[in-house]
Amino acid sequence: MNYLISIVGLIVVLALAWIASNNRKQVKIRPIILMIIIQLILSYVLLNTKIGLDVIQAIANGFTKLLSFANEGISFVFGGITNKGEFPFFLNVLLPIVFISALIGILQHIKVLPFIMKWIGWALSKVNGMGKLESYNAVASALVGQSEVFITVKKQLGQLPAHRLYTLCASAMSTVSMSIVGAYMTMVDPKYVVTAVVINLFGGFIISSIINPYTVTEEEDILVVQEDKQSFFEMLGEYIMDGFKVAIIVSAMLIGFVALMALVNSLFDMIFGISFQSLIGYVFSPIAILMGVPASESVMAGGIMATKLVTNEFVAMLSLGDVASSLSERSIGIISVFLVSFANFSSIGIISGAVKGLHEKQGNVVARFGLKLLYGATLVSVLTSIIVSFIL
Repeated sequence: MNYLISIVGLIVVLALAWIASNNRKQVKIRPIILMIIIQLILSYVLLNTKIGLDVIQAIANGFTKLLSFANEGISFVFGGITNKGEFPFFLNVLLPIVFISALIGILQHIKVLPFIMKWIGWALSKVNGMGKLESYNAVASALVGQSEVFITVKKQLGQLPAHRLYTLCASAMSTVSMSIVGAYMTMVDPKYVVTAVVINLFGGFIISSIINPYTVTEEEDILVVQEDKQSFFEMLGEYIMDGFKVAIIVSAMLIGFVALMALVNSLFDMIFGISFQSLIGYVFSPIAILMGVPASESVMAGGIMATKLVTNEFVAMLSLGDVASSLSERSIGIISVFLVSFANFSSIGIISGAVKGLHEKQGNVVARFGLKLLYGATLVSVLTSIIVSFIL
């Protein structure tokens, strides 16, 4: 029965992407089928084999070690502020982003990341049927972040037509940056975080190739990446400050969104006798069922999914943690992978603002298709959950 529901869910997601397609005649079926097969294989390997579990454990241990190094700096500055045994979210989850951002900056500066992004992007372009620029951008988004990635293609940004710009922005919204993955791993099981990061990469290509199909000629597909002309310490200071800005911005958004959610829930409970989160849970529950969540848990799952869309993934992960004891392991896995992406309303502003800061005209173009970006990125998250549901 679970397999049947997952198959129906997969068909529905692809159909929803098809309905929003710019040019249905140009949709290439073979790369889509190939990428779905790759997603299924990778999900099985990562979640159900010893090799996959060892890889995930190694990655999780690596991030745990990095977070322990980050805590050295945090303890030096903030030691003694909190009581023993407490878990301050800002200090333990958000501030380590500063250290990981610095590491990413170093790897970028010594040309390790550009090398990885270029050749993985080239390899992916052979699978997804898209251009090298689009494939590079998807990998770069996962490594340097949804805002920073546009800096690496700054020289080409003004030359891109709207359809290629859409794909670049869709990749940025469908992935998550490595600087923030460590924070996710403190909130949900690392195996789901790693699996979602990998599967979302292909999911972004699948949905974009249906919603926004096109063919790139060899002449159009020249990959130009901005050269880093900063000194080492200029770069390091910039990445450290960027990491700190991300931590501050996320913490400010969490304060506002969590407080507003509590207020709205209270008002709805007083007026209607049901919280707002429970109400939107009913709206999203059919989607949760198609993702493979048992019907008895679909309303609770739908509420968490809607929370992520309306606020952000951090608020939703906190909500998942609060109700995890009431959910089955299967539901927790499916919801967890759904939450690991930047697909929410605030990302529209973040991405359009990042592009506008580099090229004002193109920033306005991005703002115009912002809702379509969110629609596609949300379908990517649903698709990833359905793929994982085949394996769980």
